[in-house]
Amino acid sequence: NTTESPVAVETLDDVPEHVLRGLPEDVRLFPSAVDKTRLGVWATKSILKGKKFGPFVGDKKKRSQV
Repeated sequence: NTTESPVAVETLDDVPEHVLRGLPEDVRLFPSAVDKTRLGVWATKSILKGKKFGPFVGDKKKRSQV
């Protein structure tokens, strides 16, 4: 008899308010296409290359780390 532990699903309630305030107008958080238990960042229209938004909070990662 194997018992699987329930998988925690990330919701908008888990996202700090400052993160939601920092999202550009055309960016939304929805379930990730990669991992359905996590939220992903989705654009509602094209984002120009070099567009910046923030503030950034957290640890910066190298491209090879993500």
